[in-house]
This record gives sequence, structure tokens and C-alpha cells, in this order.
Amino acid sequence: MNILLIEDDDLLARGIQSALADDNCSVTLATLARQALQIIRNPDSRPDLVILDLGLPDMDGVDLLQLIKGKQSDTATLPVLVLTARDTIGDKVLGLDSGADDYLTKPFDVEELQARLRVLERRLKPVSSDIMTVGSVSLDTTRYSVSVSNKTYSLPRREFALLRTLMNSPGRVFSREQLIDQMYEWDEEITSNSVDVHIHNIRKKTGSDFIRSIRGVGWLVVK
Repeated sequence: MNILLIEDDDLLARGIQSALADDNCSVTLATLARQALQIIRNPDSRPDLVILDLGLPDMDGVDLLQLIKGKQSDTATLPVLVLTARDTIGDKVLGLDSGADDYLTKPFDVEELQARLRVLERRLKPVSSDIMTVGSVSLDTTRYSVSVSNKTYSLPRREFALLRTLMNSPGRVFSREQLIDQMYEWDEEITSNSVDVHIHNIRKKTGSDFIRSIRGVGWLVVK
């Protein structure tokens, strides 16, 4: 994921860049609002997501946010996570009402920032078809159901998210942590054996051979 970080605190910016690089993100830094706008307005350099500090030296971050998310702007759908020291309820309401997709206050935990970014990233991924089919298994992404050998089963939300992730990349092994990221929001409670339970339930519907376990690594859907 390509991220534009708009932050004028050099030490903090370097720390964020380093942490997100470890999370397989490419981070471009802009220290001024005018630099950020040049990057965002250029289709060739436009990021997938923006992290925005509100305390910028050349423009108030809320004004920049409104420019990015304005209804007439071609960047209105660009996800923006506000990362700021402005922590009052009024500040948060203003930021969210101005178009922020998420709002995180400083000081913050890097793991929470990474989790929130993963949630936003999931929203970016389009589903190319209502029906995903691998072998004899078909997943209906609008009805949250799976069909196998002319039998259709409804899926709870987390089973659906897990199965969609695996079927979207058949043959690819997903770790426990990667599957948890797809099933849970950043602030939800997670039990240690949740993935195992959901896979067990899915196998009852798809057959025991459809999802294969790779010991010590993760799971994959067989092509």
C-alpha cells in the first residue's frame, strides 16, 4: 500500500516511516500542505491512503482535509487518517465531519496505527464479481453464502471474511495473523483459537479438503 504521510515533525515522521515499512507499506513524506496537494492532485503520484497531521506550518490541517475530501474534488474518495495532538471531542467531531475516515490522537501506539490502516486498506479492495468460484465451491459476496454441490449455506460475518480472503488468492498461504486482520476490526476482542474454530465450521460446509493446513505456517484454499 502506498501511503502519503503529511507530518512536519521529522523525528516522528521517520519513526512512522520505519514502522510502516516493516508492515509492507511504501511511505512518501510531505512536510507542507502545498507539497501534499501536488502529490495528491497528480494521478501518477496519488497515494492509496493519506495520514494527515493537522498542525502544519503552511495551512491548518482541517482546511487541507476539506480540500482533499471536497465533493467536487476528484480525490474525495481518497481515505484519510488524521493523526494529531488535537484530542478534544470537538476536534474529533470537526475532523470526522470534514471528511476524515479515521481519527487517532497523539501519543499513539504504533500497533494501533497499523491496525487502523489495515482496516482502511480492506475497504479499498474491490470485489470484481458477486460470485467467486474455486473448484466446486462458489461464494456469493452479496448474500454472504457459499454453495457446494448444489447446496447453499449462509455464512456468519467472520466465516465469510475468512473464506473470501482465502478464495480471492487460491494457492496462497495465509498466516493466522493475516486471517485475523481480515476477520476483525482493530478494537474487537480476539480469542486465541478463533481462526481454528472458523475454519472448522467452514470445512463442514465446503468439505474437509477445500482448506488445507500448512503446519506452523497457515492455511490455503486448494486450486
